Order: sequence, then structure tokens, then C-alpha cells
Amino acid sequence: MQGFQVSGTGTGAAMKNWRNVALHSALAAGFMFLLQRYGLSATLESSLLWAIVFGGCAAGLAYSQANR
Repeated sequence: MQGFQVSGTGTGAAMKNWRNVALHSALAAGFMFLLQRYGLSATLESSLLWAIVFGGCAAGLAYSQANR
């Protein structure tokens, strides 16, 4: 496998970064929702609000780390 490139600065690397940012955000939001809803017995509205906020913060952090 001689022509296989793992990382680079082309379009493929950019798409991989956005995929990682989206995955990081979705997993963080899902974790926070489950923690709030079932671990802390919060209301649905509160759980969704915290999941959105936490997912947004996780996306920002993942984006800044991807563009380092």
C-alpha cells in the first residue's frame, strides 16, 4: 500500500476534521442529556437545554483543537 496517505492538508483532511467535530459534539450532547435526564432526574426541557449548550461548547473545543 504505497499510495495511502493518512493525513494531509487537502480536502480529505478538512472533511475528516469536520466529521470529528460533529462526532465530538454529538457524543458530548448525548452524554450530557443522559446524565441530566436519568442520572440527575432533571426535566426534559432542562436536559435538552444543557445538552445543546454542552454540545456547542464541545464543538467549539474540538474545532479549536482541529485547527491547531
